[in-house]
Amino acid sequence: MTAPMPPTPPTARHRRPAAVAAIAVGAVALAVAAVLTITDHPAAPAAAPAPTSAAVGGDLRKSVQILRDRLHTNDSDHAAWAQLGAAHVELARVTADPSHYDRAQGALDRSLSLRPDGNGPAMIGMGALANARHDFAAAKDWAARALTALPDTAPGYGVLADALTQLGEADAATAAVQRMLDLRPSVASFTRASYDLELHGRVDEARTAMERALADATTADEVAFTRYHLGELALNGGRVGEAREQYEQGLAAAPGDPRPRQGLAKVAAAGGDLPAALVSYRDLVATVPLPQYVQEYAALLTAAGRADEAAVQFDLLARQQLLAETAGATDDLAAAGVAADRGDAAESLRRAEAEWGRRRHVLVADAMAWALHLNGRDAEALPFADRAMALGTVDAGFAYHRGMILRALGRTGEAVDQLAAALRINPHFSPVHAPLAERALVELR
Repeated sequence: MTAPMPPTPPTARHRRPAAVAAIAVGAVALAVAAVLTITDHPAAPAAAPAPTSAAVGGDLRKSVQILRDRLHTNDSDHAAWAQLGAAHVELARVTADPSHYDRAQGALDRSLSLRPDGNGPAMIGMGALANARHDFAAAKDWAARALTALPDTAPGYGVLADALTQLGEADAATAAVQRMLDLRPSVASFTRASYDLELHGRVDEARTAMERALADATTADEVAFTRYHLGELALNGGRVGEAREQYEQGLAAAPGDPRPRQGLAKVAAAGGDLPAALVSYRDLVATVPLPQYVQEYAALLTAAGRADEAAVQFDLLARQQLLAETAGATDDLAAAGVAADRGDAAESLRRAEAEWGRRRHVLVADAMAWALHLNGRDAEALPFADRAMALGTVDAGFAYHRGMILRALGRTGEAVDQLAAALRINPHFSPVHAPLAERALVELR
């Protein structure tokens, strides 16, 4: 299979399951923002792809209020209802408040009731909502309906690409990304191309695609978004200094954006400054308690030997998970990762199996491999570890998991190769597992 090659523009960690691939989540946000402009009326102020102030989601809330004022005078405006639904999808993401999912659902349902046929913006919004809830099969269906209503619409292909990627339909996802690039070379399409290339192990090309996205960025939020992911590519490759520079430039562009702050916290941990990293995560979680950040903070507290404080964060994650599930969002992949981090092997496997029953993404294959390993079922785990690496993804966490499985199976030489590869890819891939990889490698050698 050939991953998409971005066209020339006219002028997207060890990836933790908590994020379900952070770059894809950000791409969903860009798709949502696009719904705010595909309408029959002048758009409300565009939703930013990330919070830009201490009052997280402040700009989005202003957009919501403008739309509600418009609908107060004309509640038959199907386009405004579609915009309102899209804004609530994005608010759910940036605030970690799943109650916005129900509000998004209601607004989008209202838009479709007013215009059931040919309502492409509402269908794109429904697809983005389904992706946000991790109902990727439904998102795929909504994207297909949107593209029937609005053929050759880049945002429609964006929603489709996100869904296909997460479902593990790699060839179809690549084709959707390529079509989006052909239709509109932009931050949103170059971002998706970058992630697709990264999944296929073409890391240098992934970086080039993200640099194309940066060149096309026109707002501070887009600059911060692309700088952050350039930092992620660098940090995942063990290039800590380069990652720091990218995160710092992202923070300079959008001082209120939490992503560069999270990146700099990871840089501090990678550089061995655990106290500074813990303070940064403490402050970040206090203001932006996104599940990904909470889980990373819990892992760092565990690495620091502060188990009681880590337990508090794990309890917060459990409450967030329950609220999300109550609001219709299912993320058994993230739950499997949290259970594994917390030492609950049985729950980790139960969650991973549930997610595998819905989709075959490489992250889910990796989660299955690790959960089976934690339950002592290494012979069953190895095929999943192989499947996680089948696309060629260069990921230190994948290599570490496969190495530890091979070690448990007594295949010492292969285990050494895999563990050495993990530390070569990124010696700082996890504050908990990187030291364990080093120790295992010494013992095996």
